[in-house]
This record gives sequence, C-alpha cells and structure tokens, in this order.
Amino acid sequence: MTSTGSGTASKPARPRSPHFPPHNAPRVWFITRGVSPIAIALAKQVLEHGDYVVAGVVPVEFEKSEDQVEDFKAFLEEVKSTERWRERLRVVGLDARVVGQCQAAVAEAVEAFGRIDVLLCAASEAVIGTVEELAQSSRTISLVDEIFEINFFANVNIIKAVLPVMRERKNGHMIVITGITGHLGTPGLSIYCSSQWAIEGYCDSLAYEIAPFNVKMSIVQASMEVNVLTNRITSVPPMPEYLSEENPAPLARDIFSGILDRLDSIENPRAEDATSPAYSTSTMSPDTAMADSTIGDLLNADTITSLYSPLPAALKSSLIAETVHALTAIGGHDNPPARHIVGSEGVTAVKEKLLTTSEELEDFIEVSHAVDIAKDYRSAEPSAFD
Repeated sequence: MTSTGSGTASKPARPRSPHFPPHNAPRVWFITRGVSPIAIALAKQVLEHGDYVVAGVVPVEFEKSEDQVEDFKAFLEEVKSTERWRERLRVVGLDARVVGQCQAAVAEAVEAFGRIDVLLCAASEAVIGTVEELAQSSRTISLVDEIFEINFFANVNIIKAVLPVMRERKNGHMIVITGITGHLGTPGLSIYCSSQWAIEGYCDSLAYEIAPFNVKMSIVQASMEVNVLTNRITSVPPMPEYLSEENPAPLARDIFSGILDRLDSIENPRAEDATSPAYSTSTMSPDTAMADSTIGDLLNADTITSLYSPLPAALKSSLIAETVHALTAIGGHDNPPARHIVGSEGVTAVKEKLLTTSEELEDFIEVSHAVDIAKDYRSAEPSAFD
C-alpha cells in the first residue's frame, strides 16, 4: 500500500505464493525420511489438513542420539496427544537403499491406508570435498558410492516400489526434493551436485513413461542452504592445495564452515565443548574435539567427519517454510508443475545459469557449423576430388 502525503516509500511487494488448484480430499502421503525437518513440518501440516502420513525411518537411527531423531520423537509425542492425528500416522522401518525394505514399507502403507497418493522422496546428504580430496584414500573414494546410494539409488528403489501401486490405480504423484544444485555446479560439492543431476535426469525421463497411467512427477528444487543445512553433512580432509590461502575458488567448505559457526553461536552462545549433542558427529578424531574448536572447524578436520547443523528451532522453521508450503501446495493435485524452484533467489540463480547456457549454445552452433564439411562434400564438383 502506498502512503499518500507522508513522504514514506512504498513497501516492497511480498513474494507471490504458488497458486495451484485447491485439493480438499484426504490424501495418503508416503515420506521417505520422516526424521528430517521438512518431513516433520510437512507431516504436521497435512495431518492437520486431514491427510494420512506414512513416515519411513531407519530403525538404527533411533539408537543414536542425533538431534533429528529427538525432533521426530517429540513429533510422535505430539501425535499421541492430538486425537485427530493419532489414527492418521503410520511409522514404518525404511532404509531405502535396501530394495526389500522399500517393498515391505510400501506393502505396510497400502495395508494401513489402502493406497499411496503422494510419494515424497526427502532423503539427501551432502559430502563436502573437491574431486581430488575425495580421491585421497579408499575411504574417501567409497564416500562417492555412499552418497549416490543415498541421493540417487535410494530414491530409485522407493520409486520402483511405489510405481506399481500408483499405476494399477491410475493415479498418483511422485515428488523428489532436489535443489538448485541440480542446475548449478558448485566447487567443493561436485559429488553432491552430480547425484542431484542424476536423479533429476532419471525423474525427467520417468515422467514421460508414467504419464499414460495418470501418475505425475514433480521435482522440487530447494535452495542449497535448505538441503545442506537440514540434512547430514559429511566432510573429507582438506588438501593444502585447496585451502583459501592457495586457491581462490569459493569452495563450499569455507562457506559452510562460516555458516555453521554463526549458527552454533546462536544455538550455544557459551558452547565450550565440541562433544555437545548439537554437533551430532558420527566420526571425530580426538584432536578435533578440543575445547577451543568450533563446529565450523570440524569441516576442516584431518579425518572424515559427519554432523548435523545446530539449527535453532525458530531459524529451522523459517528456513524450511517456503519448501513445506510448496510441497503442500502441489502435492497430489491434478495438474502439478513438473519442476518447482523454491524462492526468488533460486529462480534468479537458475535463470542466470540458463541464460549463460543459452549463450554457450549459440557459440556451440557457430563452432559446429564451422566444422560441418558434409554439406561441402555433397555440393562439391567431382573434379574437386580428382
């Protein structure tokens, strides 16, 4: 609203919310990683809407004192105390890297609620390290396989398990959360980016195959911060050649080290010990867990380190709000978008990338024409080759 006569400037326009057709009928959601912040927030919203939720969790995670598991246990207590939610949630054991567990979880979901309307593939992990740093040892090399198992093959496994159920009903909607890193290469996140490019290529191709069965496919691209900061981060030992003093590339290691330190100062203003549960590390050398270290330092440790970001509750809620809104807006609707980029900043970044790609294609066409000699051969006089 513009002020008249006061001399004050107009307020900036608020970002537009996605406008998709309303869907009031109850839906059955199958969420592959129920302990993630996005999954928990989404489950609360759709349960309140009257939908049903099947949340897949890795049983072994409950044996660990990771903060995401604690958040999920708190959510379960909230479900128990909310009568209208209680009969609409089913938790199933699911490590989507195992085909048999995918099939069993899908069968349990169908037995409980009769169908699956929306499959949300929410599992993702980031590995921080340059290509060369990831080739330092057999353990770092194996991380490449592990990340692809989580970010690509786990999604493929659960999609293949759910597809027959949706195909037989001739109805369903598959949603895969990726990120703008599915468009943008990022120094220090090469394996993470490539795993997202892989699953997007798979989903783009699958969408054409399943369209005749009235099964839809949507890719939801969240910002890099959402995907990395709300999931587990694994960092490999840095090489001196890629430290900021030697290498001017804006590596993900430095960026996220700074972010983690700022987050930790908010969550633990008097944190003195890197062994606090907020760090949730799965591997940490004794030298790393020193009293004067910061959580950001863990990404520069001389051993492979895994951790969760120490996100304060309010910041976590704000960080994932747009993504959760997008998922509830498009999930299960008759005409969902094939690809949805969350947030204006992500849209701008992708548009700039596509513009650059378009310019590169023009250069490619010119170069291709320059070496296209087939036409000259066909039009040349025979005597020219005597």
